[in-house]
This record gives sequence, C-alpha cells and structure tokens, in this order.
Amino acid sequence: MSTQLRTPLKNAVGLGSAKHGVHHFIVQRLTAVALAILSLWFIWTVLTLLHLDYAGAHALIAQPFNAVLMLAFVVAVFWHAQLGLQVVIEDYVHTPGLALLSQVVVKFLCFLGAAASVLAVLRIALGR
Repeated sequence: MSTQLRTPLKNAVGLGSAKHGVHHFIVQRLTAVALAILSLWFIWTVLTLLHLDYAGAHALIAQPFNAVLMLAFVVAVFWHAQLGLQVVIEDYVHTPGLALLSQVVVKFLCFLGAAASVLAVLRIALGR
C-alpha cells in the first residue's frame, strides 16, 4: 500500500543511470574502430607469415613497428572481448551470484590472455 502513495519520480529515484553506460558504449565503439583498422594490418601480417619460416616470422614480429601494432591489436582484442561479454552477461544472466562470478571469470581470463600475449610479443621484440 505504501508504494501506491509514492509518486513515479519517488519510485524512480535511485534506479536510473549510474553514469557508466555511456563510457562503456564509447570505449566499446573505440575498440571496435581500432580493431577494424588493426585487422587490416593483422590480415596482411598473417598472409606474410604464411610464406616465412620460423626465423623470418620472428624477425617480422620483432620489428618495432610490427611489435607495437601487435601489442595494440592484442590489447584491443581482449578489451573489446571483455566489454562485449560483460554486456552479454548483464543482459542474459539473471542470477546475481552467477552473474558476478561470470563477470569476475571473464575479466580474469581476458586479463590473463592479454598479459600472456603481451609477454609473448615483448619476448619476441626484445629478442629473449
């Protein structure tokens, strides 16, 4: 009965935007644009790597320009994947505990994948 006496504004207070949705939207779009551009370079690199042996492939990725682009590509891929999976979990997982666990697992796996990839590229680029 007490909810019937509340105005629509009073019912909506505290349930509105947390001011994070726009930031998430913009970052997701920026990573998508970065991936669209970097994917062209990545496709060229993969096609070039098909014709190289191990030493040639190592030398190609070890070049500073290619190493930096590979690092940017890897970071953008995992960041974009984490943002997209976050939206999917928020939209389709309705059990609070499972949603929280899923978010934590996705963030951890994306961080772990990005860290491993960055380490691999740095090892190649630095000659270790």
